[in-house]
Amino acid sequence: MADQYDYDLFTIGAGSGGVRASRVAASHGARVIVAEEHRVGGTCVIRGCVPKKMLVYGAHFAEDLEDARAFGWTIENPKFDWATLRDNVLRDVDRLNGLYTETLDNHGVEIVNERAELVGPHEIKLSGGRTVTARHILIATGARPHVPDCPGHELGITSNEAFHLETLPRRILIAGGGYIANEFAGIFNELGSQVTIINRSDQLLRGYDEALRDRLLQISMMKGIDFRFHAEFRGIEKNDDGTLKVSMTNHDDLMVDCVLFATGRLPNTGGLGLEKAGVETGEKNEILVDRFSKTNVDHIYAVGDVTDRVQLTPVAIREGQAFADTVFGGGDPIAVDHDCIPSAVFSHPPLAGVGLTEGQARNKYGSVRVYQSDFRPMKNVLAGRNERSLYKMVCDEDSGRILGIHMIGPEAAEIMQAAAVAVKAGLTKADFDATVAIHPTMAEELVLLR
Repeated sequence: MADQYDYDLFTIGAGSGGVRASRVAASHGARVIVAEEHRVGGTCVIRGCVPKKMLVYGAHFAEDLEDARAFGWTIENPKFDWATLRDNVLRDVDRLNGLYTETLDNHGVEIVNERAELVGPHEIKLSGGRTVTARHILIATGARPHVPDCPGHELGITSNEAFHLETLPRRILIAGGGYIANEFAGIFNELGSQVTIINRSDQLLRGYDEALRDRLLQISMMKGIDFRFHAEFRGIEKNDDGTLKVSMTNHDDLMVDCVLFATGRLPNTGGLGLEKAGVETGEKNEILVDRFSKTNVDHIYAVGDVTDRVQLTPVAIREGQAFADTVFGGGDPIAVDHDCIPSAVFSHPPLAGVGLTEGQARNKYGSVRVYQSDFRPMKNVLAGRNERSLYKMVCDEDSGRILGIHMIGPEAAEIMQAAAVAVKAGLTKADFDATVAIHPTMAEELVLLR
């Protein structure tokens, strides 16, 4: 490595992508420094998918305790304490923050808890006043919650603050129709809050199969979640008793105790000094990169949500790995395949999908065959819970190749991980038909579809 620079790699942001890239680059022998103004671990570990999944687990006990009676269990006077769940989750976040920091330390990566700004093509200035140089620069600053611009918006919170609430709100309004909105709606509803979702359109979870979206809406309404569609904020006012009055288009005013904005996430590019280094950005201020995560500046790269390609943690990790191996590994350049990426929504119940939806497949291929199973899981039958699961398989009409698999029901995400391998590998419906079922399971429906 050349010595004319202070470091071989300067990474801005210690989230999932930045940590992986820095660790791997250091293992290849690079001198690496990471600047992180908050905590090591990024959105996923500190204020995103990890603590949220723990809340999802906690919320599931509400139904499990109720269903347990049908299985012979007597559980008297169960009570829920928000502070206990909140503090235990935050304690585990501290543990993970420590592990991520330890991983970087063990690989010889220097960590500075300061904000970093580009001041030239190879120069980075830290908020503490120090300016350093690096042969390569990686930007992995992630994304931040979008907050609608309406009067009183400062009275609301985002998913960042939801993990730190002092008390569980009795009534909560959640704005948005994406995965964050539906996940938190399920969490707060199960924990006992009265939940209302408002959305600018009449569609939830765009990009997922329409039949699954409709099923989640039906089940959510059955569970007591209220939906207000074609609603935009007029304003939020705070009452003398601390409650909030929310006014919106096309609907009556609503009195709540908390407003949670879950209206998308924006790339974190503000204040990075990108213009000083000549880095180009797009319409959403996302950093524009090629398939090797390289910007228009030859030695500056970006991975993860800041590029707004696919905002998923595993994707950021793969991009960080590919970057480090490409730039510092000495082998052929490696590009991440962003096609056929599985994803899940940890709603109640969860849904998951991989590949093309039925609508997308018909638009692209014209002639497709759809197989599905609409059933009530065995556990729900005995518990007397009238909640049905739906599995769909979309196949090319001529070859039988599976174009997409979509499901909603208990453990959908766990089942989808294995199914995604099959879709990615290009297997056919006949391959699934030739596989013996594991009985009795919900997953066996995938090999019994007709």
